[in-house]
Formats: sequence, structure tokens, C-alpha cells
Amino acid sequence: MVAPRSPTLIASIHDVSPRFESEIDRLLDRLRPHVGSRLALLVVPNHWGEAPLVPGSPFASHLRGWADEGLEIFLHGYFHRDETRHRSGPDRLRSRLMTAGEGEFLGLAADIAEQRIKTGRSLLEDITGKPITGFVAPAWLYGPSAIQALANCAIPLAEDHWRVWSPVTGAQLARGPVITWASRSRIRTASSIAAARLLRRLPLKVMRIGVHPPDVTKPELLSSIERTFRVASRSREAGRYSDLLQRRSELEQEADRGLPRAPRAVVERPVA
Repeated sequence: MVAPRSPTLIASIHDVSPRFESEIDRLLDRLRPHVGSRLALLVVPNHWGEAPLVPGSPFASHLRGWADEGLEIFLHGYFHRDETRHRSGPDRLRSRLMTAGEGEFLGLAADIAEQRIKTGRSLLEDITGKPITGFVAPAWLYGPSAIQALANCAIPLAEDHWRVWSPVTGAQLARGPVITWASRSRIRTASSIAAARLLRRLPLKVMRIGVHPPDVTKPELLSSIERTFRVASRSREAGRYSDLLQRRSELEQEADRGLPRAPRAVVERPVA
């Protein structure tokens, strides 16, 4: 029998790379009290072409250890740097407003996107000894070719800023915005803190929270992150992205057997 669905909190650390080793350690120390090992690491194989993840290196050993603990490993682009000359106005706008030149998979050709996914996946799976959980594009920006490449590579799970889906089947697994923070400027920092204050009040079935290494450089961001996790965890259980795939499979099995769906759990509205 499938257990009733309960509100879920899914947490992730982006830009996991040797370049940000100390920042990653600090973020892990802050998030573990809230989610334990139910945490996703979004790994960049060679951040900006300047910080390669080398098998056998100390950081690779840390990555394998985290995977052995049960942390989910995602491929997070390959270089995390956008070097495409975008032809369409909307793509040029998104690449400038939503990221500082890091939307790597927004304008890649299909063959290049597929090559980078395959190469990065192979590297991470060789290091950890486990399949990757999925793929998240840098800045959550995907072009049509990138989405097709994910399906061609049979990536089990992907997310953008508004949803989680299966590239293999096209099934939508979760909806709702990611709560995240910005450190590039005072205005962006203030607006991201205000957004987090509002978003953590939403009665989302699946609440996703993503943090980045530069977040540790600003005390006001760390304070907002801590407050958001405290509020979100009051009415939600920490979960994993892979739980979403498992739940989808269970629902399909229920439908095949003609069973009624499990009741939805009541979501409490937390006070910020």
C-alpha cells in the first residue's frame, strides 16, 4: 500500500566544485541539521574551465564519501559558463538578467549538449560508483536542444526554476518555484531575501530550496537561509529528488491496479 503523500522539503547545494570546497563545507554544516543526508549536490565537472574535478583527488574522495552517505549527485552543466552568441532577443535577455554569463545550456547545439552530458555523467559516476540522480542546467536555463539532449541521454530527472520533470517520459514530477538567493549586488540580495520571505509561506506540496557557495559571503543571506529552512521544515519532511520518481511510479502502479489514490496530507501554513 502506498503511504499518504506528505509535504516535502527538497534541498540542494549548487556549483559543487573544487573551486568552492570551503564554501561547500560551510553550507553542508548549515543544512545538515535540517535535512541530514537528504540533500542534493549539483556538481560542475570543470567550473569555468579552471577547476577540473580530477578522479583520485581529495575533492573527488569527498564527493564519493558524500554519495556513500546518501547525498544525491546531479550533473550541473559541465563548465557552468555560457559562451554562446544568442540570436533570439528573449535568450539574450535571459542570459543577461538571470545569470552572470553562466547559462551554459541555454544556447548549446544538440550534439555539443549531448557530448557534455555524456562526458560529465561518466566522470561523476566513475568517481562516486553510483548513477547520477539527474541533471540541472546552470541558472536553470535550458534551450530546446538541451532538453532534447537530456531525453537522448536518458537522464532520469531534471529541474528548472519552476518544475521537476522526467526527460525520459516527459512526466511532470513537481511544480513551484525554487527558493534561492543572490549575492551579486545589494539590490539582488535584498530582493532575494524578500522573495524567500514570501515563498516560504506558500502551501507548496514540494518546496525546493537551492543554495550557492557565494551565499556564505553575506551574513544576511545566511540568516535568511536559516530562517527559511526552519519555517519550511515545520510542516514538511525532508525528502530527495528520487522520491518524486518513486512516487510517480507508485501512482502509475496504483492506476494499473485500479486502486484509489492515497489522500493528500493537509499542509499547514507556517508563520514566517
